[in-house]
Amino acid sequence: MQIKDVLLALGNGAFFYDDQAAIRFGATQDGFLYVGEPITPGFASLRVPASSLSVGLVLTDDTVVWGDMMGVQYSGAGGRDPLFETAQISDLTSRVVAPRLLDVDASLYLDACAKVFEPFEQERLPLALEYGVSQALLRAAAHLQRATMAEVVCAEFDLPLPTRRVPIYCQSGDAREVNVDKMILKAVDVLPHGLINSRQKFGVNGQTFVEFVRWVATRTRKIGRPGYHPVLHFDVYGWIGQEIGLEPQRIADFICKVADTVPDFTLNIESPADFGSTQAQIENYAKIVLILDNRGSSARIVVDERCNTLEDIRLFAEAKATHLVQIKTPDVGSIADTARAVLICKANQVGAYVGGSCTETDLSARASVHVSVATQADMMLAKPGMGVDEAFSIVGNEQNRLLAMLTRRRAQNENVG
Repeated sequence: MQIKDVLLALGNGAFFYDDQAAIRFGATQDGFLYVGEPITPGFASLRVPASSLSVGLVLTDDTVVWGDMMGVQYSGAGGRDPLFETAQISDLTSRVVAPRLLDVDASLYLDACAKVFEPFEQERLPLALEYGVSQALLRAAAHLQRATMAEVVCAEFDLPLPTRRVPIYCQSGDAREVNVDKMILKAVDVLPHGLINSRQKFGVNGQTFVEFVRWVATRTRKIGRPGYHPVLHFDVYGWIGQEIGLEPQRIADFICKVADTVPDFTLNIESPADFGSTQAQIENYAKIVLILDNRGSSARIVVDERCNTLEDIRLFAEAKATHLVQIKTPDVGSIADTARAVLICKANQVGAYVGGSCTETDLSARASVHVSVATQADMMLAKPGMGVDEAFSIVGNEQNRLLAMLTRRRAQNENVG
């Protein structure tokens, strides 16, 4: 077998884990802190520095390939796995996963993932663990096959080598105005996220949010280069439903009103409402999507909360209960399932957005790029962190390097042919 040892290394995620429930119920900010009592199980405070755990696979030629495990910013919310506990995940990896890794053929990616991620004590392994280990296995297969990670994905899923770059989406965090300017100056494809996660940011009847949307469009026209025309994408964390109620018609009316304020732009609205369960989310999002489509609105619904696993994504896509799925990579689990999720979306003519979290690392971000490009997703998140510059350079540069390598590989194949 090609794996002869397994290493673990403690690490940091690029942002913080936040108690979404406490924030939604009115926690106030004091500088960078949130003040109040935690609500979500596992949180000792409302904002916790993100931790990560790196897993290294020592191959027979002594090369070490790595992958990173972590949770998402709003762990434990919307049906997600609980807060990432490094000690617990480290113990499980050492006791259960490491022996399995030593017994697989690492050159066969999907086969290795299937064997390593078999249930333990009749339970699925933590999704963060699957995510990190699957990254390391993908790097191992690429090394053993002398290929890029994207080429391994293409071969495993019988996909052609990609030619199209995937649009990149940046998120602003709370430094909205400054980071919007950065995004516009760097001609980001999709912007700005906005982090509309409280009543203060959304405003009474959504007025503060509408004004921010209008300002982003105006600012784009004012300082953007000629011909620059990004997609506007705002994550409202369920606040449309929180503020105006959970009636699909009223939610759709509000979204149309927002879209009408920026008629020259495509408008993505992520997580307009949280209906409390996956099934309720599917039923009501499908109604909102149908209303928007019948009106010919330029607005698109993006699902995040209550759409976590591969099976969730399948259900939303088949029900046409969204225009675009955020495939939140650590919540999906194995990065092979991220590839499967994109292909499910495409098969159902639903947009595929390979997202993730600001709590991720450079390694997980780069692996996500390869899967996004290989499957030709509709857009991908600039990650990790909440700063625009670092995330945009990590994801953008990895994509550019990958496409340059794939162009060379196609040229070589044509010359051989």
